[in-house]
Amino acid sequence: MPLLINRAVAENDPWQFVSADAIEANADLPVGDIVVPFAYYLENKTQLLAREGKVAVVVNGDDDLQSLIACLSELSLVAIDFPAFRDGRGFSIARKVVRAGFKGEVRAVGDVGRDRLEYMENCGFNAFDISDEAFSDDTLKAFTEITVNYQGTAADPRPIFRR
Repeated sequence: MPLLINRAVAENDPWQFVSADAIEANADLPVGDIVVPFAYYLENKTQLLAREGKVAVVVNGDDDLQSLIACLSELSLVAIDFPAFRDGRGFSIARKVVRAGFKGEVRAVGDVGRDRLEYMENCGFNAFDISDEAFSDDTLKAFTEITVNYQGTAADPRPIFRR
């Protein structure tokens, strides 16, 4: 899967995503930087923060955002899952995470496609995990197609009539 970080294709990704099923099947976590489900992070925070390597979480619309915001200072990356195209809760999650002062990587994972990239970036995403089927040479052009935003964005929260 191509990974875009700050509008460029990343050559390598140091983060290893560890699913809930993999955690249940094997108690040993991989060495290095890992991304775990938020519920698992909350249950095992002390052990995760004591291990070598950075720890990040993947959240979805069902997770408690207040608990996430309370943990942001401990995280380098927040991955936000888009389980389906019609599920837009990830946009709101990213906006709230950025407004809470998170300065790390906010990564969109799941159903991430070209048609929503700039909107995702406006909400605060700075990394996008795009499937091979959805990625093309044309994908990077999505960030420059919309030149005027009427609503505020993560970069400039003022609406157009306040600029």
